[in-house]
Amino acid sequence: MIYPYIYIPKTEVYRESIMSYLLDWKSLKAWFVAEKRDLPWRHTRDPYAIWISEIMLQQTQVAVVLPYFLRWMDQFPTISHLAQASLDGVIKAWEGLGYYSRARHLHQGAQYLVEHFQGQLPAEEENLKKIKGIGPYTIGALLSFAFHQKKAAVDGNVLRVLTRYFGLEDDIAKPATINRLRQLADDLLPDEEPWIISEALIELGATICQRKARCSLCPLKATCISFAQGLTDVLPVKSKGAKTEYLYRAVAVIKAGSAYLVKRGEKGAIMSDLYEFPYFEVTQEGLSIQELQAKVTEAHALQVFPHNALKEVSHGFTRYQVRLYPFLFTCQQPDAIQGFEWLAVEDLLKLAFSSGHRRIFQQLIAGSFQPI
Repeated sequence: MIYPYIYIPKTEVYRESIMSYLLDWKSLKAWFVAEKRDLPWRHTRDPYAIWISEIMLQQTQVAVVLPYFLRWMDQFPTISHLAQASLDGVIKAWEGLGYYSRARHLHQGAQYLVEHFQGQLPAEEENLKKIKGIGPYTIGALLSFAFHQKKAAVDGNVLRVLTRYFGLEDDIAKPATINRLRQLADDLLPDEEPWIISEALIELGATICQRKARCSLCPLKATCISFAQGLTDVLPVKSKGAKTEYLYRAVAVIKAGSAYLVKRGEKGAIMSDLYEFPYFEVTQEGLSIQELQAKVTEAHALQVFPHNALKEVSHGFTRYQVRLYPFLFTCQQPDAIQGFEWLAVEDLLKLAFSSGHRRIFQQLIAGSFQPI
């Protein structure tokens, strides 16, 4: 269980020795200084750069984030630049990272900061809470890494490290457990350079205390309860989330001259502000191109002509796994269709597609067709 009565004296002489007993942070610090990865956001205390890196790193691997971060900082070097950018430009810069609400929240947050804080991130927790898309972890990261305050940044890596180190069996999917672990992490930080320990805990979880623990390399193994008791394969305890759902969609890529028919995701929808070709929900067997042709005519009163098959595409988002069956059609009379737009390739290149439809669009650019 999570120990609810761990007491860390705030002013007594023995505070440091008690903390050392709870967490060998001196060994952790030495390991981190020697072994930490060389990442661009670790070379700055610019709150804006740290904000961007932390939002990008949510549910995304470092190797994927690196080129996006560098391009983003080049395109939007300050909060003011981000606030002044168009939403389409921001979404396009984010294209491929997924979870696009993160990009929309960054844009909204930048505009809020320009309006209320002269384009600067505040150093107070209460003010940071007012910014769209900034939650407890990001607040901890900003206060710690940018402003060098004594505040832990507790992500999934840190939850894994703490539960294993202390042998805790509480379900880390439960908010109550997460809140108590956040408090425990705050209490464990030393007074001297606490931001180093905060980042070291994240680094340890990301590189050593992974889902499959690499205990032989861990600087904390001598005092880790899970290592001593052989529990690293069973901790942390995390209840299962929503069951994966499978979707199958026939995609009609319709070309009229140099333009294609596309639809922008509606506000509030999962694919909000992302572009997609017309599609229809189908069974796993999909549809023939003639059957899809009939559906297009019925749904949009549009006369289209079969042209080519495209490669099937699989992609995932949130709890869904999706299989797309795309076919290319031509259309001689591109009538206006409510909710859709006819856009030329040069315009589409400036816009962001959902991941599966982006891969279909890339096939079109490459001329990668299949006979039908």
